[in-house]
Amino acid sequence: MKIHLAAALCLLSGPAFADDPIIHAFDGAFDDATFAVENAIIGRGLVIDYTSHVGEMLNRTGEDVGSDEMIFSQADVFLFCSAVVSREVMEADPMNIQHCPYGIFVTEMGDEVLIGHRDYPDGAMQVVEDLLEEIVMEAIGE
Repeated sequence: MKIHLAAALCLLSGPAFADDPIIHAFDGAFDDATFAVENAIIGRGLVIDYTSHVGEMLNRTGEDVGSDEMIFSQADVFLFCSAVVSREVMEADPMNIQHCPYGIFVTEMGDEVLIGHRDYPDGAMQVVEDLLEEIVMEAIGE
């Protein structure tokens, strides 16, 4: 099930995109979701360049910025690239470099765990969105 969640946009700051992120509910624990996402990325021969622990940062710095609101109990973003897909989209338009690296996020809010990614612009970037959606669908077991 796709869920559009405006709160997840804070994970994905950057250029404006066509729609809200594409988000799927995960039936299980946050740690299981992150493990599933990591395995789905690595299983395609891709390398995770960086894992951003956004939830930890927000929770750690809330008081410092004058907020006591907990946005996520946990939230991670996995950043990676695909040489094949990146070459394809950048040969179509070199300015598609702005979308690289690609990210998949996992969040936990209350008892709900979500996995998602950006909704990329129509055109050449659809191949990236398709790759991300395949990875997410594998991670959620579909």
